[in-house]
Order: sequence, then structure tokens, then C-alpha cells
Amino acid sequence: MVIEAVALTDDVVMRPATEGDAAALLRAYVRNRDHLRPWEPRRPEEFYTLRGQARRLQDVLEQQAAGRAVPWVLADGEEIVGRMTLNTIVRGPWLSADLGYWTDARYTGRGLASKAVEEVCRMADQEVGLHRIAAGTLLHNVASQRVLLKCGFEPYGVAPLYLEIDGKWQDHRLFQRILNDRPAF
Repeated sequence: MVIEAVALTDDVVMRPATEGDAAALLRAYVRNRDHLRPWEPRRPEEFYTLRGQARRLQDVLEQQAAGRAVPWVLADGEEIVGRMTLNTIVRGPWLSADLGYWTDARYTGRGLASKAVEEVCRMADQEVGLHRIAAGTLLHNVASQRVLLKCGFEPYGVAPLYLEIDGKWQDHRLFQRILNDRPAF
């Protein structure tokens, strides 16, 4: 599987994450701490250190090597302005993964997330060989729901107390996109 960099706009490229991204990710998370707080789990203070980001990258890159994840960063030059990750990739008759993503507060409302999600779906189909991608949003995260709907995801239910986000267990609206109907084997 070869995952290439893709230009999303004149300035922003979606490319595979590397171990060398730790410092830029740290700057992005520190810069977006308040912006992301309502949408993400509570983070320990180590998360906001170079060591914490290096560990997270090492973990997701090990998952990628094992075929269980594909991480990307959205980069504007040397600055990271978002992330996309296919998590919990399952093979066999399932051929499915979960999508997680965020964009920098300064880049929201520009269609960047929609372009990136479309590219992830294309690569998940053509490069990773998946059948389905799932995603979940907090019930009140209308902006993220719009991105998913625009990108062909369909809502299929609500999961009560699905994830601990911002310090409390919260309900999520579940979405999926069927990428193809190729046989699994």
C-alpha cells in the first residue's frame, strides 16, 4: 500500500504522518487546545509535550505497520493544520475502519475537512482496500455532521454514552460510507 501526498488547496497538502511531525503536531495541539477541547477526550498534560506527541506518533505508526491504522497530517508548509486518521482497521469479511479528524481553528469553514475526508475515502477504497468507513460525532457537532453528509456518509444510529469527550460520557451520532461492493476475499 502506497499512500501519497495530495494537494487539498493551493496551500494545504494532506500527507502521511511521520515521526518527524512531533514538534509541528505539538504546536498545532497547543494552538488549538481550546478549539478542540469540546470535541476530544480530556488530555493529560504530557499530551502537550514533545515527548507526548512523539509517543503518540510512534504508537500510530506502529499500528500502521501492523495494518491497523493510516495517519495523515494536513500541512500548510511546515505548519500542521489538521489530522485525518483511519483507526481500528479490520480485515476479513469486515474490511472496515473508523475515521477521526480535526482541522485548525483558523482553517475551519473553508471546505478543507470535506476535501480531506473525500481523499481519505478514495485512498481507503483504492489503496487500503476497504469496503466501509465509519465515523461518529457528538450530537451537537453540526459542522462535522455536515462534512460527513457532504462526503457521502449516511447516519445509521445513535450510540448512547459512546465516548468520553471533554470529561463526560457523551452520545454520538453514527455515520458510515460504503466505498464499494467488491468481494472481501
